Amino acid sequence: MEPGNHTQIPEFILLGLSEEAELQPLLFGLFLSMYLVTFTGNLLIILAIATDSHLHTPMYFFLSNLSFADICFTSTTVPKMLMNIQMQTRVITYEDCITQMYFFMLFLAFDNFLLTLMAYDRFVAICHPLHYPVIMNPRFCGLLLLTSWVLSLLDSLLNGLLVLRLSFGTELEISHFFCELNQVIQLACSDTFLNVLVMYLVSGLLGVIPLSGILFSYMKIVSLILKISSAGGKYKAFSTCGSHLSVVSLFYGTGLGVYLSSAAIENSRATAIASVMYTVATPMLNPFIYSLRNKDIKQALRKLFSSRTSYITESHL
Repeated sequence: MEPGNHTQIPEFILLGLSEEAELQPLLFGLFLSMYLVTFTGNLLIILAIATDSHLHTPMYFFLSNLSFADICFTSTTVPKMLMNIQMQTRVITYEDCITQMYFFMLFLAFDNFLLTLMAYDRFVAICHPLHYPVIMNPRFCGLLLLTSWVLSLLDSLLNGLLVLRLSFGTELEISHFFCELNQVIQLACSDTFLNVLVMYLVSGLLGVIPLSGILFSYMKIVSLILKISSAGGKYKAFSTCGSHLSVVSLFYGTGLGVYLSSAAIENSRATAIASVMYTVATPMLNPFIYSLRNKDIKQALRKLFSSRTSYITESHL
């Protein structure tokens, strides 16, 4: 296999969500608003958890990392899309495309692992409450987080290096608003068998194993909750994992829906529009899900805003 000649690959063309000129200002305003809401909402979650000592627990430790991952995940795609709309161009250089694809896969995998860790945390808290402080100690939580980072890095690095070996022709149009791995591979004019094999194998492992862990955790949780006699006890037990279950359903539901529909429908533009749900909408909704249904987060946010208001007032006196 001949190595890819990158000097002959000046740029890719991102066709985006629509080619109609009159829709571009609408798309710019919509995605700018969604990005600002995503960035601000997740940043507030991080600040609330960091400044409130009552939230320095494993559950909120993983939640703050999820918010950080969501900010980075969205930042890999939306700013470039906004810049292209503003500059009236669809160009992304080869280097930028590979970089975008690498970080997109990195934070997508990291999101996946974090949701699994949060499910395990809820499983231990509900099913083994007496051993929870011992099992979910800071060192073990840090080790779980480090393992998630390493696995995510290996996943994105492996797929990224395999793309670097490919050769590309001159038809480099991507029917998406970002450099999606599968579509980039399809543009290659060299043998892509190894790339496709690794992509599906790794995606399958990173999808099936964490999802199986989440399902197993919630099967155990539901089994225990059903054994609780009082309705109040059942509600209290379920309320501790309701927000996480909502986020998991949103993340996997939209992600699996996009990829299953892309396998059945050959319209890549429709797939690109559908992918907005898990690439932009889900990270935007996560802070609302956790803040609206969580009294501790609400209280921490009130403290954060009140302390900020007090500081501004005192600084002007």
